Amino acid sequence: MIADIVIAGAGPNGLMLACELSLAGIRPLVLERLPERTQDNRANGLVGQVVRMLDRRGLYERLAGSQDPPRPAHGFVFGALPIDLSVLDDNRFYILQVPQRRIEQMLEERAVELAVEIRRGHELTGFTQDADGVTLQVSGPAGPYTIETRYLIGADGGHSIVRKLAGIAFPGVTTDDTIARTAHAVVPAEFVDPATGGLDIPGYGPIPRFLHHRTERGLFVYAPLPGAPAPLISTTEWNGQDAEGPLTFAELQASAHRVLGVNIAFGPPDGQGPHLMRKLNGGNTRLAERFRDGRVLLVGDAAHVHSAIGGPGLNLGLQDAVNLGWKLAAEARGTAPAGLLDTYESERRPVAERVVMSSRAQSALIAPGSEVTGLRALFSELLGDPRNVRRIADLISGADIRYEVGSDHPLAGRWAPDLDLKDGVRLAELTRDGRPHLIDFTGDDWGYPATAGLPGSAVPCTALLLRPDGYVAWATDVPQPDTASRASLRAAIQRWLG
Repeated sequence: MIADIVIAGAGPNGLMLACELSLAGIRPLVLERLPERTQDNRANGLVGQVVRMLDRRGLYERLAGSQDPPRPAHGFVFGALPIDLSVLDDNRFYILQVPQRRIEQMLEERAVELAVEIRRGHELTGFTQDADGVTLQVSGPAGPYTIETRYLIGADGGHSIVRKLAGIAFPGVTTDDTIARTAHAVVPAEFVDPATGGLDIPGYGPIPRFLHHRTERGLFVYAPLPGAPAPLISTTEWNGQDAEGPLTFAELQASAHRVLGVNIAFGPPDGQGPHLMRKLNGGNTRLAERFRDGRVLLVGDAAHVHSAIGGPGLNLGLQDAVNLGWKLAAEARGTAPAGLLDTYESERRPVAERVVMSSRAQSALIAPGSEVTGLRALFSELLGDPRNVRRIADLISGADIRYEVGSDHPLAGRWAPDLDLKDGVRLAELTRDGRPHLIDFTGDDWGYPATAGLPGSAVPCTALLLRPDGYVAWATDVPQPDTASRASLRAAIQRWLG
């Protein structure tokens, strides 16, 4: 058979990319080796710019169960140090607590609405490529078959077969000095503080909910997530001894005793589940040598793996997909300007490098030892300055991303501000079709179709060109169109939209 684009992997990143391609007029084929959607819950929420990005595709309300726009979070953590986001005048930090399996379910439902074909139980086993396309070997329930496609996308996780078959190196560091244990577990009711929702443990004291809690002996997390069968309890220890076999409640309880120095009697949740019981030894920090090899490209964990601390994985991977989708669709249609597809790697790889840096820094801050305790005391002082809070918050969320788009306007290359346009329409409501937009706040004729009208909020410019991924390709402050501004707009349109 023949397909324009094939995506290997029906996790969140592959499904998001499928939706983006479909919005741009390309119907991809998604291959997934698992026969059914996994019930494993690898993440418990969305952190950062990805929340705003989903809002701009009309997907936030499906996950949040509300038609209200996202609201900034009041606080978060960096390396188990609390961050008070309320000190920021312009808080751009967003959180949405929702299980990853629900995110996958929602994205699959959306992909099906957009007529995307998803083949479960079909595993990519090999491929060859030339200048014109890629020939795939696939193993399906009815036996092996081949697919001819123009592009192959590896969205198949950290152990990506696409990356391996493409010969793309995956350098990095593997550590084996930590053991992380996580389970849905019931804690004694008298330990739960009704005022804060956290724990107040006799003989130890308060432990806030959702936040990493560090001691000199390890890390403890109590997370009573909405809709979960029971709170998530997690411990991390360094240089500990691993008990044989799968995780048990007795092992988790013993680990918590070592970390906190007190006993907590954990019990199993009621009901059928699925109930998480997971143990991870060590970790990987790796970044693909390149994100593209000819007609083969990588997104998400296939391109980068790192510590999960701070919840950066879905923020990074889903935005990879949104960055790549419109560019790959333009390439497949034959309308892409020269070099557009190359900007996927030049824009996203530096973002992945910063996430790796951030996760390594946080891993250092949560490690045991008196030297680390001194470092944490210094960081706590630094986080008392709103300027440092802004810098750390923007690093975690990705709000500090600025792509090189060929313009020195302060908005150019950055995420477009959340604006209220005429008649109470939010900018997020305009961008659900995944198309570019020229937004004119002056009402003058810029010579191109525009969304005109004064916003209800402060005007950051007089006009801007919005890329399909939500980033500003061009902006101006001139009060009326003139020769120079028209020329710079034409150049931006040519560079990004052809």
